[in-house]
Amino acid sequence: MAHGRIDPDSIPDDGLSTRERRQLPVTAVHTGEGKGKTTAAMGMALRAWNAGLDICVFQFVKSDKWHAGEEDVFATLKKIHDTTGQGGDVEWHKMGQGWSWSWRKGTEDQHAAAATAGWEEVKRRLAAEQHDFYLLDEFTYPVTWGWIDAREVADVLAHRPGTQHVVITGRNADPAIVEVSDLVTEMTKIKHPFDQGRKGQKGIEW
Repeated sequence: MAHGRIDPDSIPDDGLSTRERRQLPVTAVHTGEGKGKTTAAMGMALRAWNAGLDICVFQFVKSDKWHAGEEDVFATLKKIHDTTGQGGDVEWHKMGQGWSWSWRKGTEDQHAAAATAGWEEVKRRLAAEQHDFYLLDEFTYPVTWGWIDAREVADVLAHRPGTQHVVITGRNADPAIVEVSDLVTEMTKIKHPFDQGRKGQKGIEW
């Protein structure tokens, strides 16, 4: 392997050139019990923005009141893009109505409706090739709860047009979604400050 390059272990016999293969869309899943799934996905989005790709983030279960530090960063990057043309455009949407584990506000039906509406909007945008890079944060949860059909998600992802990249985060990724994905990473917890009774810290958890 040459310095600064990562070469594949094997070359598929698909009739595509190396250049054509580099243009293929990527479906990535960050799953598992460990911390860092969203953080890693945001890092990919940051790299995509720097490459000039238009970014769209959909957060599926976080409350409107929850404000992630990354949201501020990408808002700044959007301003830079709008002012200078550097990087890509950015959109950020919160589709859920509350914390997934506590249902702080709204009924389960309301949460399910919000998540379903979010997925319908993602489907519409994918069909229209509206963005280059989609981050579906905590998307595995409404799928696990049966609000969104995993087989439909897998079919939409497998047959989306163009070269749109999609990154999905959350625990217990459905096997149907894993099957159609190109990059699947499982985060495994070894240690966590929460185990020591420590609370989330600014700059680490948000």
